[in-house]
Amino acid sequence: MDIWFNLTLVFVAGFITALATGLGAIPFFLVDEISDRWNVGLWGLASGIMVAASVFGLILEGLENGGGQPVPKLVAGLLTGVVLVVVSHRILQDSDLDPREYEEADFKKLVLILGILTVHSFPEGVAVGVSFAELGFEGVEGFVIAGQLVPLLAVFMTVAISIHNVPEGIAISIPLRAMDVSEWRMVGWAIFSSLPQPIGAVIAFAFVRLAREFLPFGFGFAAGAMIYLVLTEFVPEALDQGSDLPGGGRRELTAGILSGIALMAPLAFI
Repeated sequence: MDIWFNLTLVFVAGFITALATGLGAIPFFLVDEISDRWNVGLWGLASGIMVAASVFGLILEGLENGGGQPVPKLVAGLLTGVVLVVVSHRILQDSDLDPREYEEADFKKLVLILGILTVHSFPEGVAVGVSFAELGFEGVEGFVIAGQLVPLLAVFMTVAISIHNVPEGIAISIPLRAMDVSEWRMVGWAIFSSLPQPIGAVIAFAFVRLAREFLPFGFGFAAGAMIYLVLTEFVPEALDQGSDLPGGGRRELTAGILSGIALMAPLAFI
């Protein structure tokens, strides 16, 4: 199958995950705000999905398809993924961005904004792209889409990242609501925040297809970045939003995490 068709398919999968971020703004068409209980549960669900998809999908896949001695490459990938998130955290902490300034931003500011968003959401796109590494290969379990055999892992990962992006869209929309930004513009900015994901997906897919020996590194990179994101962003964000709930929101967070793990558990048996 033509390489451009494969790249287009991977880009579409990444774009679907970006569109899912816009779903986070949909509740604000119906209500003025989302309860803390629901917010904590959604962050927990996203956390469980990301960790389970990383462990049951990416890490196991890296161990099984790494040829000889995949562990060192996998570990190197995990550490590199963590480093990327640490660097992105520092960039984000040093950047004071006000969503109200977006429409008035000049070209240089728009480039800066897009660069920061790229660093922040790039690992999720990488996870999607790496999961498509065996696209079209014979003997791979999956679904036939447009005449191409799409790995089951790729389908699971695309769904996982899409679900994860919904609470991120809500988190983006909450401050925009406070600034009286219209609902449709909230949808637009939520999607915009994840547009680097299809780009990251295509780059990661092209890399692992051209350098198959680095496949365990690619899987580890995506898994390390996502797990570290959960530990340093998702869980603290959930606990912060649930601080006024009984038990500090830990019950809702735990329920969400377990639900996310249960949703992704079938990956371990594929």
